[in-house]
Amino acid sequence: MIVTPLGDGRFRVSDGDRERTAWAAGPASARWVFFDGRVYLVSATGSRDRGESRAAHDEMALASPMPATVASVNVAPGQTVARGDVLVMLEAMKMELPITAPRDGRVRSVACKPGELVQAGVPLVELE
Repeated sequence: MIVTPLGDGRFRVSDGDRERTAWAAGPASARWVFFDGRVYLVSATGSRDRGESRAAHDEMALASPMPATVASVNVAPGQTVARGDVLVMLEAMKMELPITAPRDGRVRSVACKPGELVQAGVPLVELE
């Protein structure tokens, strides 16, 4: 696979048969990458420190990776969710960006509403 930087957080990814575009946003220590309809969190070391708290992981996982508009909120406080459930759907750069539950839990609070513009790194949902 060949990855070519295009500038402004865009990259061309070629596997020989086809070319696709990936977008990256955020600081180098925790960069969000949008590729093939999925969102990935890439840390500078490639893996998380063992001492990292679950709260810090949740905060990153449940935050917007870039400025975006909230397309839908699929949960409410008190609701039980399973790992992988789509909690909030964002829209940015003509792409849908799902914010999914990083673990099983119960929704403590929701800090966004449909149509609202949210900023990168700001938590949108808090789990208990």
